[in-house]
Amino acid sequence: MAKSQSYDVIVIGAGFAGMYLLHRLRDELGLRVRVYERGEGVGGTWYWNRYPGARCDVESMFYSYSFDPELEQEWEWSERYPAQPEILRYAEHVADRFGLRTDIEFGTSVRGAAYDEASDTWTVTLDGGREASARHLVTAVGCLSASRVPAFEGIDSFAGPAYHTGRWPHEGVDFTGKRVAVIGTGSSGIQAIPVIARQAAHVTVFQRTANYSVPAHNGPLSDEEQRRIKADYRRLRNEARHSASGVVSAPPVGPALEVDEAVRRRELDRRWAIGGATFMSAFEDTATDEDANRVSADYVRERIRSIVKDPAVAGLLCPTDHPIGTKRICMDTDYFATYNRRNVTLVSLRDNPFERVTRTGVRAGGTDHAVDAIVFATGYDAMTGPLNSIDIRGLGGVPLREEWAVGPRTYLGVASAGFPNLFMVTAPGSPSVLSNMFVSIEQHVDWITDAIDHAHRAGIRRIEADRRAQDAWVEHVNEVAAGTLHPRAASWYTGANVPGKPRVFMPYIGGVGAYRQICDEVAADGYRGFVLTPSAVTQPV
Repeated sequence: MAKSQSYDVIVIGAGFAGMYLLHRLRDELGLRVRVYERGEGVGGTWYWNRYPGARCDVESMFYSYSFDPELEQEWEWSERYPAQPEILRYAEHVADRFGLRTDIEFGTSVRGAAYDEASDTWTVTLDGGREASARHLVTAVGCLSASRVPAFEGIDSFAGPAYHTGRWPHEGVDFTGKRVAVIGTGSSGIQAIPVIARQAAHVTVFQRTANYSVPAHNGPLSDEEQRRIKADYRRLRNEARHSASGVVSAPPVGPALEVDEAVRRRELDRRWAIGGATFMSAFEDTATDEDANRVSADYVRERIRSIVKDPAVAGLLCPTDHPIGTKRICMDTDYFATYNRRNVTLVSLRDNPFERVTRTGVRAGGTDHAVDAIVFATGYDAMTGPLNSIDIRGLGGVPLREEWAVGPRTYLGVASAGFPNLFMVTAPGSPSVLSNMFVSIEQHVDWITDAIDHAHRAGIRRIEADRRAQDAWVEHVNEVAAGTLHPRAASWYTGANVPGKPRVFMPYIGGVGAYRQICDEVAADGYRGFVLTPSAVTQPV
């Protein structure tokens, strides 16, 4: 076996978080860093998610790094909302510009990681049994990287090709003249279905749950618009960092039921015409008051009925089982209008339960639907899935997945008690998936990098979340969530899409700005809530 390599920091994942970690730890702190990435290139989720219509739901000018003014000024985006190929080109540009590839080992999966209490180091096990060790281990594995296909009966019997949106063939797929089944109508399904329908002979959509979606109104970015934003980047970036979701948007007009009905309608019309997820911030209380929430929900249902010509199909597409925004709000281009096409059929799995995959297609509600290809838009084992897929073992050899058996437990969403010197980027207990991920990634990477720098400068061998501080944080995360409508939805935010997964609202919904302030105060107070062990203290063997 090859000799184990030793580093100061090991990073798992070369998406946008992993790349920024490498830059800060290596280029700014001068540490020896190694990044392990299972893909053959940088980009993380945007390396894997190449399905038709894959696009970000944050505007391109703000779905980008802010740490380097020259980088943000030199890069030019072509569209308001960036498509996957352009985002991947941006990631590759960053990797080349900062010379990051030399310290990234591509095509390498981390199978396990074990903490050695005698040396206060982590040893990771790689493909083929190779090992590497470091004082600090940082996971940058992403929140939506563990794609999953439900255990459908007969799934291996299908004679044609089957694809998952999160593991799309890099060479693309030609559906011309094909009959295609799309299973799932979450965000990826809503983006993919209109594009596939324009190419395929026929598309049969299998829907379990109708979802709310607002129009993107995507289009080219003019040079003038880019110049305007770039000239004001410092103010806009700062505003985003201290906002609720990491996105700059117009303030709400007030509580939904306290403003005049004409004002409500005018504001909803205005935001619908603009497009984008800021539709959800029209009113102050949409996320906390059921009656206020119904105002926006009714508006979207009205819009769906006005777009979809067949009243029965429109009815099936109108969400009724969860408040708007309690599942990830989707953003689309012609999604509802696609059901007006003669080559698109919608099958409600609530009315026609899924039975099995057959050799020739899908059987639901006693009807066999013959297809040539199946697309599984069935989502991910979100947030905990990517971490639990690695055999991470902390003090006493306790596995992280065992520690989280009844739900994830973190302090600030960056560390977990019993796992010293392990930091996690955008883990459960942080805003992460409820925010502009770039804003949250940069905040986490900066905080983690500063913590590691402090440990090195102060001679700290071990930094570990205190269990009592962790318990208090988990309680706070739950209390904040309970004050909203979010826990009412059976969403992937709570793990409801994975059978047997604990039902816990995983992200922190207190807001990006408020969370940043808490993290800054913890660091300023000597990393309150962490146990810091100096090198002079002998560790028990």
